[in-house]
Amino acid sequence: MKKLNGKAALVTGAGRGIGRAIAEAFAREGVTVAVTARTVAELDDLVAQVRAAGGKATAFQADLADRAAIPKLLAAVTAAIGPLDILVNNAGLGSSSDPKPVVDFEDDFWDLSMAINLTAPYLLTKAVLPPMIERGWGRIITVASINSRVHSFHGAAYAASKHAVLGFMRTVAAETAAQGITANCICPGPVKTLMNTKRMEYDAARLGRKFEEHEKLQTPIGGRLMPDDISPMAVYLASDDARMVTGQAYNVCGGLVMS
Repeated sequence: MKKLNGKAALVTGAGRGIGRAIAEAFAREGVTVAVTARTVAELDDLVAQVRAAGGKATAFQADLADRAAIPKLLAAVTAAIGPLDILVNNAGLGSSSDPKPVVDFEDDFWDLSMAINLTAPYLLTKAVLPPMIERGWGRIITVASINSRVHSFHGAAYAASKHAVLGFMRTVAAETAAQGITANCICPGPVKTLMNTKRMEYDAARLGRKFEEHEKLQTPIGGRLMPDDISPMAVYLASDDARMVTGQAYNVCGGLVMS
């Protein structure tokens, strides 16, 4: 039996990587999935694959750094698939786009990181909560990072935004626990994505290592995670199996951060 049959979800940053894996996993469990990202071609490919496998998915292009885009996105999503049962805040901007020490950090990059990694989840969550509360059921899942617990060398904005989103999710969890809503974070370690590969290349060069050598050292288990290593946790947190789980942050990191 499909764990999430009949539910409706929005997954942000779903064009590739972790977001795509979560959207595909949700669709396999019976979710009608709305997927959003900036790149239309990636979304169209995802939707085609989900539908070919018998699932339900619809694409919505949006730039979540633009505050004005968020209410327009939600209006379009709810008009297409109905009220949302599940929100997955996955879209994010990593440190790999402009890694620098704090003394040289670009203020504009700081602002953009906060807009995407913190403000967008805040605005999306704030908007979807009222109908969830009215129906007495909802799931808010935010993909944070192990850098919500530890530093990110030359990645001040990333670490700060991910620490902040953990506090935000726990506040949402406390405020809605008695109203049928759960709010949790997934904290991935190094996952084999385009964004993380760029960061790995930067760190390997900074440390004087070959890329392959550096990659093997990323986790105690060995190497990097794959996007499909993250999606089962999202399915669990969205399901009734996790009805008593809220305000939590789960590391899925190959043993890199044990706390």
